[in-house]
Amino acid sequence: MRILMIGDVVGRPGRRAVRQFLPGLRHDYEIDLIIANGENSAGGIGITPDTARELFDCGIDVLTTGNHVWAKKEIIPFLDDDLPIIRPLNFPPGVPGRGFLEVKGALIVNLIGRVFIGGFDCPFRAIDCLLSEIKADSKVIIVDFHAEATSEKVAMGKYLDGRVSAVLGTHTHVGTVDAYILPKGTAYVTDVGMVGSVGSVIGVDAESAIRSFLTSMPYRFFAAEGIAAFDAVLVDVDEATGKAVSIQRIQLRGDDEG
Repeated sequence: MRILMIGDVVGRPGRRAVRQFLPGLRHDYEIDLIIANGENSAGGIGITPDTARELFDCGIDVLTTGNHVWAKKEIIPFLDDDLPIIRPLNFPPGVPGRGFLEVKGALIVNLIGRVFIGGFDCPFRAIDCLLSEIKADSKVIIVDFHAEATSEKVAMGKYLDGRVSAVLGTHTHVGTVDAYILPKGTAYVTDVGMVGSVGSVIGVDAESAIRSFLTSMPYRFFAAEGIAAFDAVLVDVDEATGKAVSIQRIQLRGDDEG
C-alpha cells in the first residue's frame, strides 16, 4: 500500500497547493491512500465543513487535526458525522469526534503530544489501549502524532516501532530531514512540514508574527498569502506484515499566487 501524508494545510494558499499538486502526485506515484492534517485549513486556524469538503474534493481520504480542532465551532457537529475527519485520540473522554478511522484497509490514528502544547491525556497509554483492542487483522496502522517537542515525537516513534506502520509528526510546520525506517519496520519522520505560504512564518503573515516577537504584545494572526510550499511524505507498506518498506520526502513549490 502506498500512502501519502500531507503536512499541515494552512489557509487558502495551502488548499490551493493541494488542488494544484495532488492530482499529479496521485497519478505519478499511484497512491492508494491520502491523509492530510487539516486543522489550520480555515484561515490559518481551525477547520470548517467547507474547507474540509474542498480538501476531500481534491482527493484526500482522511483529515487529521490537533490542538486547533475546536477553533471553528461549526465543525463540531460534523466530527461525529460521515465526514472522514479525526481528532486526537487522547483528548479527554466525552469530547466530540473520534481518534481513529479505518479507510481503505488502513487504520489512521491521531495523537497529540503534551510537552509545550497542552494538558491532554497520555498519548503513549492511549495508543497502547487502542492497539490492545483493535482486531488482529489491522495490519496497516498510520499514526499522525501532532506534537511540539521533538523529543516526545522521537520517543513515540521508538515506542511504537514494530507495532504500527508509520509514526508521522505534524504541528511545527517545519519539515525535518529524518525520514527513515526504524529497526523494527516502522516509518518515521519528526515533522512532515507544511502546505502554506512560502513567505510566511510557519503559515502566518510574517509582519504580524515579527511584530509580536519584537513587542511581546498579542496580535491577531492570520494566514499569509502568496506562493505555497507543499510538504509531504510517501510511505510504502507491506500489507501482509504491516511493516514499512520505504519512506521518502516530497517537497514542492507553487509557481504562482493563484
